[in-house]
Amino acid sequence: MTSNKSSATASAWTGMIPVDDTALAATDTGGPGLPVVYLNGQFATQGYWRRVIADLGTEWRHITYDERARGRKSRPSADYSFEAAVRDVDAVLAARGVHRALVVGWSYGAVVAAHWAARNPDRTVGAVLVDGAFPHDWLDDAMAERIRKLFKRMSPLTALLRPTGLTPRMSAAQQAESNIELGVLSRERELGPVLDSITVPTRYVIASGTSLGSRGDEQEQIRAGLDAATARNPHIKTSAKVPSNHDAILKKDYRAIADAVREVSNLDREAH
Repeated sequence: MTSNKSSATASAWTGMIPVDDTALAATDTGGPGLPVVYLNGQFATQGYWRRVIADLGTEWRHITYDERARGRKSRPSADYSFEAAVRDVDAVLAARGVHRALVVGWSYGAVVAAHWAARNPDRTVGAVLVDGAFPHDWLDDAMAERIRKLFKRMSPLTALLRPTGLTPRMSAAQQAESNIELGVLSRERELGPVLDSITVPTRYVIASGTSLGSRGDEQEQIRAGLDAATARNPHIKTSAKVPSNHDAILKKDYRAIADAVREVSNLDREAH
């Protein structure tokens, strides 16, 4: 296991972490192991990671949290921007006394992880990006309108599920605009330079097939945008291409994700 000065033995903890105008529900398994912080899909919750965490086991220190207005406990905010999501990584790690961690992100969380790793190379052991952070110009005006209509159409169902924590306490318009912002940030001219600037070991675990709202081979076209980035940056490689689709990857191919975490940790240990 990689040694890490910030990973002095910590007690297991579950609670709320104040940040800006809100508070985030978080869990820290504690222990002396290498800290791993998990960044959720755009409207997902920390429970999605349970199979990955179980596969990695107790030798690691697992830190999970629900983003603003997600899950059953994280509180609403006036700011659901991408930059707020990046700041929340810092807030969670600071609250748990962790200086250096391995970041694992799925979907939207993969883009957050890529930005955080690029901005904080001295604090990042490495990154595992799960079917997200693909530089591709998938957003145009027609797609933006399609996104708005999708979230509006889903709003009666999401409202019913809100008390369970399965859907966020955000309006349909707020969810749509967050997704549209992700499209802007995923454009080649936006995300390409971020990936180019990453200097820590970074591994992708890539799904197959579709995701919620995608049609035909749209998702595979988006994934193909990674090829140019991996050709330019030797720190970034694909660890696995798995058979499950975007929405099921954490459930069905958790072992591949856990293996990528181990791979990144080993690379950091060899470098130090």
